[in-house]
Amino acid sequence: MSTNSPDKKLFLIDAFAIIFRSYFAFGNNQRYNSEGVNTSVTLGFANTLLEILNKQKPSHIAVVFDMPGKTFRNDMYPDYKAHRKPTPEDIIASIPYVKKLIDGFNIPMLGEVGFEADDVIGTISKMAEKEGFQTFMMTPDKDFAQLVSDNIFMYKPARSGNPAEVWGIPEVQAKFEIDDPLQVIDILGLWGDAADNIPGIPGIGEKTSKKLISKYGSIEELLKNTDDLKGKQKENVISFGEQGLLSKRLATIDLNVPVEVDFDAMLIDNWDEEKLLAIFSEMEFRFLAQRVLGVDIVKVDKTKVAAPIEIEESKAEKTTKSVKVKPSNGQMDLFGGGAIETEEEDFDEDEIKTIEDAQPTYKLIDGSYDITAFIDKLSKKKSFCFDTETTGLDTQVAEIIGMSFCWQSGEGYYVNIPVGKEQEIMNAFKDVFSNEKTEKIAQNLKYDINILKRYGVEVKGGTFDTMIAHYLLEPDLKHGMDYLAETYLNYRPISIESLIGKKGKNQLSMRDVDLKKLTDYAVEDADITWQLKALFNKRLEIKKVKDLFYDIEMPLVAVLSTMENNGISLNSETLNEFSKELEIDIAALEKSVLDQAGKDFNVGSPKQLGEVLFDELKIDEKAKKTKSGQYSTSEETLQKLAGKHPIIEDILSFRQLKKLKSTYVDALPVLVNERTNKIHTTYNQTVAATGRLASVNPNLQNIPIKTEKGREVRKAFVPSEGNSLYAADYSQVELRLMAAMSEDENMVAAFQANQDIHSATAAKVFGVAIEEVTREMRGKAKMVNFGIIYGISAFGLSQRLNIKRKEAKGLIDEYFKSYPGVKRFMEDSVDNAKEVGYVQTIMKRKRFLKDINSSNAIVRGYAERNAINAPIQGSAADVIKIAMINIHTAMKDQGLKSKMLLQVHDELVFDVVPEEKEIIAALVKDKMENAIKTIVPLTIEGSFGETWLEAH
Repeated sequence: MSTNSPDKKLFLIDAFAIIFRSYFAFGNNQRYNSEGVNTSVTLGFANTLLEILNKQKPSHIAVVFDMPGKTFRNDMYPDYKAHRKPTPEDIIASIPYVKKLIDGFNIPMLGEVGFEADDVIGTISKMAEKEGFQTFMMTPDKDFAQLVSDNIFMYKPARSGNPAEVWGIPEVQAKFEIDDPLQVIDILGLWGDAADNIPGIPGIGEKTSKKLISKYGSIEELLKNTDDLKGKQKENVISFGEQGLLSKRLATIDLNVPVEVDFDAMLIDNWDEEKLLAIFSEMEFRFLAQRVLGVDIVKVDKTKVAAPIEIEESKAEKTTKSVKVKPSNGQMDLFGGGAIETEEEDFDEDEIKTIEDAQPTYKLIDGSYDITAFIDKLSKKKSFCFDTETTGLDTQVAEIIGMSFCWQSGEGYYVNIPVGKEQEIMNAFKDVFSNEKTEKIAQNLKYDINILKRYGVEVKGGTFDTMIAHYLLEPDLKHGMDYLAETYLNYRPISIESLIGKKGKNQLSMRDVDLKKLTDYAVEDADITWQLKALFNKRLEIKKVKDLFYDIEMPLVAVLSTMENNGISLNSETLNEFSKELEIDIAALEKSVLDQAGKDFNVGSPKQLGEVLFDELKIDEKAKKTKSGQYSTSEETLQKLAGKHPIIEDILSFRQLKKLKSTYVDALPVLVNERTNKIHTTYNQTVAATGRLASVNPNLQNIPIKTEKGREVRKAFVPSEGNSLYAADYSQVELRLMAAMSEDENMVAAFQANQDIHSATAAKVFGVAIEEVTREMRGKAKMVNFGIIYGISAFGLSQRLNIKRKEAKGLIDEYFKSYPGVKRFMEDSVDNAKEVGYVQTIMKRKRFLKDINSSNAIVRGYAERNAINAPIQGSAADVIKIAMINIHTAMKDQGLKSKMLLQVHDELVFDVVPEEKEIIAALVKDKMENAIKTIVPLTIEGSFGETWLEAH
């Protein structure tokens, strides 16, 4: 064998290993360009190539792909890889872009029909060894360990924040507890491989396979010495010995692939900058283009995407051929949990800008004279950004310690507020914040508004919340400041941990932080927000959501702030008594379950419960164990078994009451604020892509209403002393909107005639007069009505109604005959979405559907259901938001003492003083029913009560 030369260093990259890791590393935060193309895979692959080229400095490199079609292993074992899930559509669509990228780097791409990339890499590695190369096989796949030799290494990419690993012979020996890397094949033969559907020998896992091969050296020798084995292991080895040998052959990498190898073609060559610029531009990798090629991408189509932000170059010089890749910052990496470089993070720590690079001018305002002069200066500004610094996140208890202000990029001020001076200083700022001619900008504005309200300071005039703006632009991404700063400004803010340390008993208070450090930290937030506002304001117009932002979402901030501060009274004693009742009910259900099982066990343990239900009671002979080795006992699984054994109903009730008790009955009293003696939920506008509001601490949206026990929780919500609660709920708002948007004549006529829509539907579907509709008919029609909104299938309807699929299909067919306009609306929604990539609500709120043209029927079906539902559900969200804004404005204008307290789905709850009951009932009815004008009347049902349950 030739002596290896240190200047002959070959990297062979397993293409699909990197492609899959790139895709899944981004999880739910997949990246897309302005055309809706998924760019995660291409970005991850680009970062991987750059890391290798810059850090490892190979002399030669090649990327190896699996080729389409079956391989020789499928001929050997037809079930090889048979259980693999379909490749995600975005991965398939990304492969051409990845190949363009590789081509731009002038790296050869190899593959051979009938063989896997493993075999091609193995063959080339052995050939390269003879030619004097040191070869590094870049892959996380353990199978490659069998190829390791003195001059062939595995290069395992970074994982879980740890650096990349290089495995030579010693590392393989240690990892697999063997003498020779070739024995890895025997270990895999015994162990099997679930991902590739290599069966192995039952009962033998990783540890046992290592132990057996360490002792016997090979599967063949093990089979000669089965007398040494005992019990079930001996039985399995004898019975499945041939299967083990087959698995060994399947796991063996073929080293004789007839692939054409040209090592000269693998020599690192100059990049094709024109091709790289083309792919970077297509993917919109602005920062990669800047740092790899030293150019800015110009986005020509201004109607589709905003121009790039103009930012200063960092102090680090731009490079055209050597690009550094930054180390872990705690985000998930391409290889299972470490750090990943996003498009704006594909450079070294010293190249992404920080406060040290930017060197902004941040000034401390401390003392009465300085504050007075500053307020005079601030009051002359037409627009400014502000941010409050506090002692905590709960606006009902947090105390203000300072405020930061910015009205020019790179400059800002921090007003220090000493202990005991809070109210005095805040009083001085009242006129500035109440000036209606001045625009106030903030990130998560509602938090700051709530803090200021605690000190009697009202924020009036135009407002701009960068978090909400980004939510409308990119509803499926993160909206936190750190993410926005790095993504859009190539800037990493000062971390809160660098000031006060990590969470725990040793964490400092913000009051303990050095004033200079606190000034930089606080003003930086305002500075970043100021810059983001300039960018997002343009993009809101480009994406045609500016009206939605300024007419609905921003006015709603003030409404929600008022509601959060109003809070709602809670009768904790009612819940304490209910908790005791539930405890008795839960104990009785648990005893019933144990009696039926005929043994004691932990009913709350899914593992033990599964064994009782399926191994001992044998309720479902077809029940299968999950990958974790235990039976599924999820609610969905148990619901399907309802009626097969009385124990199932008791278990479901047991779980339901346990959750009710822990999540609401016992938890709510703890959340009562000591200062106000009320519950103050926090509403979030930037969570649901449909536009619906979410609430947290506590989540009032999910308080059960369908069960008798669940409804009891609402008894504890009560009005202020002497007042009543008034609850107003839209009646079938989504069905009414569907009728209006579809303009179906029959459905519109039914609503205009004020008919019960479910009875009217039943009459048409079952072909009877409306007065002849039975309760059962109406129930089925109701399920079809609401199911259609969510694109229900015949199978889904049959499951919900417990009827045969044929009958369910018949109901749906009759429904569409009765309401042809609805069918046309559904088809048009899907067709339009396929053409433009999104659907929108009546207020132009967009829901992007990237999978609407997927060739995968399951994936496409989900997107099609969203295409039908999102415009309706989103429009319902728009309607109640408009109603809330109008009600809030009217109550304020009329000087009413009553208060709006809660929003839960399609319902609003008010605390009403006795003398305003008629006024509130009329006002709420007017504003809710006339939130928008449609051909179908919107109606509400409202009532008063001494508890929320009574009013609902």
